[in-house]
Amino acid sequence: MNTVVADITYRAMLGRKRIWLLVLLPLALVVIAALFRLIGGQDEHTAVTLMRSFAIGTMLPLLGLIAGTGVVAPEIEDGTIIHLLAKPISRPVIALTKFVVAASLVVVLAGVSTFAAAYLLAGGDSGVATGFTLGAVVGGIAYAAVFLLLGVLTRHAVTVGVIYALVWEGVVGGYVPGARKFSIQQWAQSVADHVSSSPFFSTDVALGFALPAMVIVTAGALLWAGQRLRSLSLTGDD
Repeated sequence: MNTVVADITYRAMLGRKRIWLLVLLPLALVVIAALFRLIGGQDEHTAVTLMRSFAIGTMLPLLGLIAGTGVVAPEIEDGTIIHLLAKPISRPVIALTKFVVAASLVVVLAGVSTFAAAYLLAGGDSGVATGFTLGAVVGGIAYAAVFLLLGVLTRHAVTVGVIYALVWEGVVGGYVPGARKFSIQQWAQSVADHVSSSPFFSTDVALGFALPAMVIVTAGALLWAGQRLRSLSLTGDD
């Protein structure tokens, strides 16, 4: 970790339009839950459905995309990354610091909003709020690493990330049984299912596979991102 790089990155993220996108998604989740509660739709089944479809299925990958690509991709696009790479700071340290910033933003925003929304609808019943919150936290960390890597690998990180989130995570990972083992969304749900005892919720991916997979993907993405930063030219090429 480099505190100077972290401070600069936090300021850049919190001062750009991205912060509004980061805040609006969690806010939308809580507002939807509050509306359901007002119209008398608060129950465990509704909570599970909203958490699976919106919190884990939509909000989490989008938060990961916005934060993960936002901490590095804009700097690569406008060339300002060159000034950072010219400093006597290890490239893997830069990648790790950027990741910590992205992951912390996703964890706080996704974790707090998921718990608040689930608790509004289901209270403490069956551990739904706790389970999905933990799922959002670990899934958010993995998403931050993967989308950070995308931000380093390509100048079209947002486009590629949206395709990945919508097609692979949303369609293939959600509806093709064999592909679910390779979906961060499904891994996050596996964590939620392990904690929750709700009869309205079950997953196909075992926790014994999901947790190691998330660790491997997160670590692998960070290592790759660090190595990729080493190859970036200080003249602005690549």
